[in-house]
Amino acid sequence: MDTSSIPGLELIQVADVVAREKSIEREEVMLAMEEAIQKAGRAKYGLDRDIRAMIDRKTGAIRLERWIEVVEEVEDESMQMSLAEGAKQNPPLAAGEFWRQSLPPIEFGRIAAQTAKQVISQKVRDAERARQFEEYKHRIGEIVVGTVKRAESYSITVDLGRAEAVIRREEMIPRENLRQGDRVRAYIIDVREEPRGPQIFLSRACNEFMAKLFTQEVPEIYDGIIEIKGVAREPGSRAKIAVLSNDPGIDPVGACVGMRGSRVQAVVGELQGEKVEIIPYIEDPAAFVVNALAPAEVAKVVMDEVAGRMEVVVPDDQLSLAIGRRGQNVRLASQLSGWYIDVLTEAEESERRQEEFKTRSTRFIDALNIDDVIAHLLVAEGFVFPEEIAESTLEELAAIQGFDEDIAGELQNRAIEFVERESDRINAALDEMKVADDLRAFEYISLAMLLTLAENEIRTLDDLAGLDNEELVELLGQHGLSDDGEAGDIIMAARAHWFTDETADSTDTDNASGSSDS
Repeated sequence: MDTSSIPGLELIQVADVVAREKSIEREEVMLAMEEAIQKAGRAKYGLDRDIRAMIDRKTGAIRLERWIEVVEEVEDESMQMSLAEGAKQNPPLAAGEFWRQSLPPIEFGRIAAQTAKQVISQKVRDAERARQFEEYKHRIGEIVVGTVKRAESYSITVDLGRAEAVIRREEMIPRENLRQGDRVRAYIIDVREEPRGPQIFLSRACNEFMAKLFTQEVPEIYDGIIEIKGVAREPGSRAKIAVLSNDPGIDPVGACVGMRGSRVQAVVGELQGEKVEIIPYIEDPAAFVVNALAPAEVAKVVMDEVAGRMEVVVPDDQLSLAIGRRGQNVRLASQLSGWYIDVLTEAEESERRQEEFKTRSTRFIDALNIDDVIAHLLVAEGFVFPEEIAESTLEELAAIQGFDEDIAGELQNRAIEFVERESDRINAALDEMKVADDLRAFEYISLAMLLTLAENEIRTLDDLAGLDNEELVELLGQHGLSDDGEAGDIIMAARAHWFTDETADSTDTDNASGSSDS
């Protein structure tokens, strides 16, 4: 046997073993080895030279060569030769071709061997991470099981067998103490490329993790008979999950609880004792919110669909139960339902209604010079501002109990006179504050709103367009603007001229360019 061939065969065997252990292509390992030998060759023959290494894929024989490019004008003599020199070679070489000089094999010293090992290890790691990324990028949304490999204060590294993943501190269940060697289940929230290579990110704190745990524990959810309509969690403390059965004969709550609570207890155990409430989902938002606030009893629900808010009235002795410790119960119910929930006691609600009734009545008494009985009747009918009376028909006003056409006509005349006086007063104030014409002509806000904006230094259409939804609601809330959506529509309408101006500028530029070309 030719002993000189033994190292080459060993090289091939090493490449096969590494490729098999790391689950990467054998060619990736061979390329890494070539790069390592190439780097050692440059260290011996000159870092400024183009040294290349080739390994025969069948025999493992190593070939080391120096490559010199033939160019018309030589700039680097260590890597280039002239056309004249190239023509002297056998066979002659043209520009762009390479003269290849065979070099004797190198003996790896301790430093060179260490460098080669580092290069190979890095290349193998890069190839392994690329394989992991391809394998896991389509598995986002799955639960995986692994072993804690490394536990640090800011993250946990999990060994998944063929890959490593990370659970960042904010994605862990609070106060959970995972140690090296612990088995752990987690939800894949992301797989992405990072500067240090592809990374797999896991979570035990996200809502989806709990939903997936129920899917694994409850066959009816897995089969689609029961749907999970929503999850709200405060990890490690408390959670609510809404479920709906597509089969009238199956109780969704009972199915999720399981025999003697076996199914829900399996989930609770995985979530480190997190208290889980299973709530039947109902299409009616008010009824669903009542369920979500359990175990508190609800006396009344008032919905504001435009603002996405619900005012929930509870008996005085149920307030602390409805709100929960540090507001946890109402906060989770709000997250689960998607509605902003304001909890009031019956006494608070009564006091608030009385105050609101008194404020509106006083507004009508002052504006229309009427007695409190008529003012109370108007408020009871749902009128809020005198402008609404001015815009109503005589038939609508006369239909109010206790009114006739004469009273209705007198009320409307007084309301119209009030609106005209207010209009004159506000316009005079706007003139004095030098409010721009573009804002005064803006049709989406009333004069009263315009005055409030001007008093707060919003005096041009651009000033209004520069506000965000929250700022506008805060400024105009006293005029009945309480919805972020409505505020957003007003702001977008105020910004419309920005886009019109941009289009006009673009058209002018195109026209000017066209004229120039012609």
